[in-house]
Amino acid sequence: MSKIKTRFAPSPTGLLHLGNVRTALLNWLFARKYGGDFVLRFEDTDADRSQAEYIEAIRRDMDWLGLNRDGTELFQSQRTDQHRQALAQLSEAGQAYRCFCSEHQLALDRKLAASRGLPPRYVGRCRNLDAGETRTRSANEPFIWRLAIHDNEGNVTVRDTLRGDVVFAQRDLDDPVVARSDGTFTFLLPNAVDDALDKITHVLRGDDHLTNSAYQVWLLAELGYTPPVYLHHGLLLGSDGAKLSKRSGSHSVAELRDAGLLPQALLQTMTRVGHPNMPEDADINTLLAHFEPNQLSASAVRWQNDELWRWQTRLLHGLPVQALLLHLNPILPEANADFAGLVQGNLQKFDDALHYRRLLDVHAPLDADALLVGQQAGENFYTAAVSTWQTHGAAGWKIWADALKAATGAKGRDLFMPLRVALSGATHGPEMSHIVEYLGDSGVLSRLQDMTARVRA
Repeated sequence: MSKIKTRFAPSPTGLLHLGNVRTALLNWLFARKYGGDFVLRFEDTDADRSQAEYIEAIRRDMDWLGLNRDGTELFQSQRTDQHRQALAQLSEAGQAYRCFCSEHQLALDRKLAASRGLPPRYVGRCRNLDAGETRTRSANEPFIWRLAIHDNEGNVTVRDTLRGDVVFAQRDLDDPVVARSDGTFTFLLPNAVDDALDKITHVLRGDDHLTNSAYQVWLLAELGYTPPVYLHHGLLLGSDGAKLSKRSGSHSVAELRDAGLLPQALLQTMTRVGHPNMPEDADINTLLAHFEPNQLSASAVRWQNDELWRWQTRLLHGLPVQALLLHLNPILPEANADFAGLVQGNLQKFDDALHYRRLLDVHAPLDADALLVGQQAGENFYTAAVSTWQTHGAAGWKIWADALKAATGAKGRDLFMPLRVALSGATHGPEMSHIVEYLGDSGVLSRLQDMTARVRA
């Protein structure tokens, strides 16, 4: 068997979203699992929508995810001549033909088929035009190119790692369009021809491409190529069971990165979607060791944002403090190792650290919720807090809290929450004993006095 080679072939017409990530990741895992190559190929033949900025964005997202590629990047637009040669070869063999039917005529055909309870396949009106008529009409009329696949006899077999051999009767297949009236190609022919030219051995993609694969297997066989082995996994749906959309969680990779997500969190979550029996180990090598393509779900699976952020929290909490600081300093330059170690267990995203700016700067602004807690506690509470801190603070958090409770009668939330917002600026966070230890005598006192002044105002 030749060396395994997979590919990720995005169209640079937009940003990478979760469905794209799954396709790229599964092909990457497959190649790395079996010692093969993984290549990146931009299917950039849609000149109106393909943009250089999306090519660069896809590169950046792939690098951020750590999905390293082998060899140079490939571009479908550089193979236009080979695509045209393939179409000419199919035409000469009678396996592709010009279709002159108008959109109006095709719509009428589909409507008639529906009224008869038949599938909306092309009726073959232009399939048997003689060469002379075809030449004459093509000089004056717009036309598209179709593959001559539909037949009352014969089968097309798609080799599938997950599903076994999937057999399509040609009587159930259409004559698909492979080139538009403006001469540009649809997905089918360039994608298949490029796989052959790039020596792609395996293609992992969603089961919505299963019929496309049948057309491509037929096309490649007619061109004399060996089709790749496919793996058609179940589609990735939103948490509501509908097709992924922004509303149901189909974030772009750029959006997730800007939200402070660690790339490993996305990789860990995505690898487990539709793949049972993955261990709870956060190492990429463990993912590779336990990745079993034939265990992927053949049915649709649902994306869960909660699982993504569960992994984010776990991985962020496990970062070495110095690594955490590399993420915190761009948004909070004054953060140091002691601060990072204190708040790390309360972060889900890196910018959550901004909630605790008061730990670094007594004059940091308070958010509305924290200020409201302070105002509800009132000036007398904070005056007592200052007094009891001056007399009992040296004995530690518990002794001080007990003294303040006795002085004010406040207890439970009414005691602890006003102190928390005064010292940390947030309504939740690290244990109060750790905050007191971190701030020290002068830090605690200055924040209590500042809060007293704020609620007095």
